Amino acid sequence: MRFLQLPLLFLLLLTPGASGAAFGDAAPATRHMIAAANPHAAEAGRAMLRRGGSAIDAAIAAQMVLTLVEPQSSGIGGGAFLLYYDAATHAVTAYNGRETAPAAATPRLFLDSAGKPLAFMQAVVGGRSVGTPGVLRMLALAHHDHGKLPWAELFQPAIALAERGFAISPRLHALLVADKALPHSETARGYFYDAAGQAKASGTVLKNPALAETLRAIAAAGPDAFYSGRIAHDMVATVRRAANPGGLSEADLAAYKAKEEPALCRPYRQWQICGAPPPTSGGVTVLEILGLLERFDLRALEPESAAATHLIAEASKLAFADRDRYLADPDFIRVPVAGLLDRRYLAARSALIHPETSIGKAEAGEPPERAGDDAPQVSDSLPSTSHLDAVDDAGNAMAMTTSVENSFGSRLMVDGFMLNNQLTDFSFEPERDGKPVANRVEAGKQPRSSMAPTIVLDRDGRFVLAVGSPGGSQI
Repeated sequence: MRFLQLPLLFLLLLTPGASGAAFGDAAPATRHMIAAANPHAAEAGRAMLRRGGSAIDAAIAAQMVLTLVEPQSSGIGGGAFLLYYDAATHAVTAYNGRETAPAAATPRLFLDSAGKPLAFMQAVVGGRSVGTPGVLRMLALAHHDHGKLPWAELFQPAIALAERGFAISPRLHALLVADKALPHSETARGYFYDAAGQAKASGTVLKNPALAETLRAIAAAGPDAFYSGRIAHDMVATVRRAANPGGLSEADLAAYKAKEEPALCRPYRQWQICGAPPPTSGGVTVLEILGLLERFDLRALEPESAAATHLIAEASKLAFADRDRYLADPDFIRVPVAGLLDRRYLAARSALIHPETSIGKAEAGEPPERAGDDAPQVSDSLPSTSHLDAVDDAGNAMAMTTSVENSFGSRLMVDGFMLNNQLTDFSFEPERDGKPVANRVEAGKQPRSSMAPTIVLDRDGRFVLAVGSPGGSQI
């Protein structure tokens, strides 16, 4: 039974004598493995694994290449959530590299002069939507804990490819053609479009010496080269000079800290399912959906049949109603994670699901230990994200979902990379029906995410599966 829609990943299985295989005919990997959404990124990660690097080393190398070849989806100007499985201890750790709202942000950030929410794209394009990027600090923290190869070595594939150039893929070309805002971006237009304003054709070799210089600086000096100094100054200047300016400051960048904590793990039948905790809603929502479904004999149903789809849809409606009301940054809002995953609460919510009828519009439940009286959020989140999985020689594994939010983020390019628009993951409305929205904008707060990197263990705590997906609110 499939509960997550998987992206088409470029999969490399590193068995002796074989460098790759398709999903359908793949033999089990006996050494190490990486999956990424672009072959250049997968190859960079594979190179690190072949040198004896860790799963984290592979993820860093792949992410740097994705910054170059998938600028619409992720990069060093964005954020990520990462899960790491330690084969020796069977522990799963969550790393939070989510963007944060600048200190200058207020709950009215996405309201117009009349107090009405801005149109989604009106909010996205420009500096207003840019949060403090987090992925580099997160990867540096994970590398400190679990890296094996030198930090600088992990950047070499991306630097070389940025200088040598890569062929624009049909997918990237199609996205460039379809985007209405990017051709008007002063900072990105000359890189992606020709003098006539037409998207550069598929197969065109695209070089990015500015990104090569940026990555070379970060490789030499660590993430401090990004969060202070020239690159930080350039980011702030770009955000503040934009037609729709934002409040990002050099102090925001200097103050950013990635977070490490235990993953959110719960049993599901004979498995242990581990996800990332809030401020992403992904881990809680996946676990709640599975908990609501556990009483049904899903094995007796055909995958993707009407009966199976109905049950999953009904469970998803109930979980999403809870998500929209309760899930936000736990540093600002008391999030009732334990209550939402309480087995008695799940049993009561599951009783609302009938195999042959719909519950209609789902309302949020009343989980144990909930606090406050928050209003549900209505949001318009569009997909542009990437996902990585890797397993190293020692059996350690990682799953990372990484994003700049909308396609090409804020449409602002600086020093060779795109800046995110993750602040539009906040609720545009700070209040609804006189009640505060949990995911309202606040200074220093992380917007709620849907990213759902997932690691599955067996009942003995042994690694089974790392999985994840791009996508919008239903990721």
